[in-house]
Amino acid sequence: MSVFTRTPIIGALLAQVVAMPLVAIATALLSESIDRTLLILAAVLLQGLLAALICRLLGLAVWWLVIAFLFPLALAGALLAGNLPAWPFGLAFLVLALVFSNTARGRVPLYLTNSQTAGVLKDLMTERKATRFLDLGCGLGGVVRALGGGGRQARGIENAPAVFLLARLLSRLARSGDIRRGDLWRADVSKEDIVYAFLSPEPMAALWQKLSAEMKPGSLFISNSFAVPDREPDETWTLSDSRKTVLYLYAMGRPAA
Repeated sequence: MSVFTRTPIIGALLAQVVAMPLVAIATALLSESIDRTLLILAAVLLQGLLAALICRLLGLAVWWLVIAFLFPLALAGALLAGNLPAWPFGLAFLVLALVFSNTARGRVPLYLTNSQTAGVLKDLMTERKATRFLDLGCGLGGVVRALGGGGRQARGIENAPAVFLLARLLSRLARSGDIRRGDLWRADVSKEDIVYAFLSPEPMAALWQKLSAEMKPGSLFISNSFAVPDREPDETWTLSDSRKTVLYLYAMGRPAA
């Protein structure tokens, strides 16, 4: 694993730095044959495109390509605004940090489980007579609220501060589910009947090591969209929702194939 996949923000910054001299050369060649306003616009677009391409070559996830493309546009907009106060940009950065802190630190973006998938998980709990459910990286907590009640104890763990606060507020208002702020790597999973995660490919191998060592025999780990590397799932469910959600089910206590 390269340093860029471990810490993608380094790769994103490097992409902008590498793109700058290339854009400078291109704009210098065009400076006498194109209007100044069009030249600036072309330079900004070219900077974003080159930075996104470099991010792609570095193996960064697709959301980093989007960030790399939009960053020069946002910076140019801020500079052209001229006399605008600085605090709106600082506030926007703070909000982004509070919401997407897991993306930069853990390569785990904010994915939200849809209602159809939550319904399938609820039916599965009923079928298995499961009473304890834990969502690792629960986001806004929709699954936790959908599964709470009816004799089911549904909990969610979320680390991003702003996302956690909103999820907890929504659960309090709905009077369903228990949302806690914490690190999924330190979560106690030993008593859970079902542990669910909708994360990213990056943490799956390490997460499997934790869960297979700590979850009780007969319990179930379900991963939305991202399979555990080098481990065959016991079942794979493809749902009939609009995004064709795939759930990978792993029974705990089963020897590796």
